[in-house]
Amino acid sequence: MTLSEPLIAELNHEANSTKKMLERLPKDSLMWRPHERSRSVGEIASHIANIPSLFIASVKPDEYNRESFVPATKDNVLEIISAFDKNVLAAIETLRDLSDEQLLRPWRYRYGEQIIFEMPKLAVIRAMGINHLIHHRGQLSVYLRLLNVPLPPIYGQTADE
Repeated sequence: MTLSEPLIAELNHEANSTKKMLERLPKDSLMWRPHERSRSVGEIASHIANIPSLFIASVKPDEYNRESFVPATKDNVLEIISAFDKNVLAAIETLRDLSDEQLLRPWRYRYGEQIIFEMPKLAVIRAMGINHLIHHRGQLSVYLRLLNVPLPPIYGQTADE
């Protein structure tokens, strides 16, 4: 088994659960935020849609410059879901293409000349890709609960299903 095979399985599992959450987005509440310093529902959903592209699909080369990033929309539910689907597919393709040796190489995330962090690609995929996705999906679930949107099951039943 290659190092990428369990990552692909985990990403597929988490992406399916995440898509169920994104499908519950209320289109009339995308601008809602629970606090003035919090992101809006649409901003978090857009960020979730972008994570597979930012921190998995982009690891094929040895560095990524955030200046070239174009975020998914935060104003349209169908476009957010479409961007998420597209980015997950790109992430899986990247994982299939990377050898074990490539996954163990360092990857650098920069913003212009500033290096934000550098770590092995495998660690980037787990920490900044999959775990980051799970973190923001949890945040979105709290937002949806506050908006009285029934939550889909993620790791088991919810009070709504």
